[in-house]
Amino acid sequence: MTSSRDHTAQPAAGEPSGAAAEVDVLIVGAGLSGIGAACHLQREAPGSSYAILEARGASGGTWDLFRYPGVRSDSDMFTLGYAFRPWRQPKSIAVGDDILRYVRETAAAYGVDEKITYHRRVLRARWSTPDARWTVTAQDTGTGELTTTTCRFLYLCAGYYRYDQGYTPAWPGREEFAGTVVHPQLWPAGLDVSGREVVVIGSGATAVTLVPALAQAGARVTMLQRSPSFVLSLPTADLLARALRRILPARRAYAVVRWKNITLATAFYRLCRKYPARMRALLRQGVKRRLPSGYDVRTHFDPAYDPWDQRLCVVPDGDLFRAIRSGAARVVTDHIESFTAKGLRLRSGTELAADVVVTATGLNLLALGGVEFTVDGREVELADRVAYKGMMLDGVPNLAFAIGYTNASWTLKVDLVSSYLARLLDAMSHGRFAVATPRLPAEPMAKVPFTDMTSGYLVRSLDSLPSQGDRSPWRLRQHYAKDSALFGDPLADPELELR
Repeated sequence: MTSSRDHTAQPAAGEPSGAAAEVDVLIVGAGLSGIGAACHLQREAPGSSYAILEARGASGGTWDLFRYPGVRSDSDMFTLGYAFRPWRQPKSIAVGDDILRYVRETAAAYGVDEKITYHRRVLRARWSTPDARWTVTAQDTGTGELTTTTCRFLYLCAGYYRYDQGYTPAWPGREEFAGTVVHPQLWPAGLDVSGREVVVIGSGATAVTLVPALAQAGARVTMLQRSPSFVLSLPTADLLARALRRILPARRAYAVVRWKNITLATAFYRLCRKYPARMRALLRQGVKRRLPSGYDVRTHFDPAYDPWDQRLCVVPDGDLFRAIRSGAARVVTDHIESFTAKGLRLRSGTELAADVVVTATGLNLLALGGVEFTVDGREVELADRVAYKGMMLDGVPNLAFAIGYTNASWTLKVDLVSSYLARLLDAMSHGRFAVATPRLPAEPMAKVPFTDMTSGYLVRSLDSLPSQGDRSPWRLRQHYAKDSALFGDPLADPELELR
């Protein structure tokens, strides 16, 4: 994969840019969400000052961190891209380097890159009601020095998982294995897999991306899964986008294709939830058509859960199935009993030889960047709070967070939140309000988990997340068009106390 990681110059390690001591909005995180948030502020609240603190030494978030072979989005770029900046590349399902270039070019185009202070990990934030300000403490990741910034509004765009480690189960015998064990989140530079036996443990989006990429690099690959996932093949290029670009301005073509993809994805999701048995059969048939006659699809590609109980895995142009058909890759569905010196022993008694084992076993969730919050000296426990519009917490003033959709492109939800927040700040400045605090309704309201997805990394961490309510605006519908209606005039929301 051609590298574009140097496309936009990044500050050298140990040379962070200077952070503002006081701003209207402090954004935590300089990834896809944080850079988009800054652009929305400039577009929709042009009088607001802002700064961005980034714990790592480069912008781009996920798209700079993940370096494993074949890394790509499983969402199309017409919906993963920003609503305000058209995606112009030919591929709709894009590789990581192209996404990173897009994010950094957007930051440069809006001057956002000049507002980022690198190597600053936010540790805690303390709200003072008399001052109507957050005091945010960050640590220089190189020197350990602590610095503080005050802000009217704190916007957390740090994602949802730990950047310094992925999730890896504690398998027996791992210390006996003589080969190399790699987690995709910390992929080592220069790892050569050509001619080697590689076992990829996992069945999610990362695994189905790695398998064809490693096979193309010359490895003999086994995807070892405890249980299968639903896998859907989609074309890399969007034919409608290609046609519309010839006859429409770029922004108009982008908007049309964006809404087409939103509509199709939403309809597909709703069909999966309403008719799970029919959609299971349809997905299974799609896999069967792409694999050799007689392939055991039910064992390897027919999960026990219903479609969209967990996120579907997208394979562009069927590359995973192509690798299986060629013989360069295979799927084994079994449980790991232990590592051995030469590979893995499975519950069935089978032994898999391996030179390299890749643990594509998921992420460790880190809610709101792991920041500690206090309001007037009282600690804020996330699990005790209810999320307002999936972006704020009840009883917590001037705090917002960016968490994208689980059943659609991440940016669709984050764009809604960032635009709403920018318009809220602009309206507050004109209406001379200083504080916005979501307040729970007086009447009783049932609480439900923040998400109903059953993906492992979410299930493991549900008790650390805020709840949702049983009705709007305390519960989102995971439906972009319907959710959009909730993010209208921020001054018209009775649940949002302004003073």
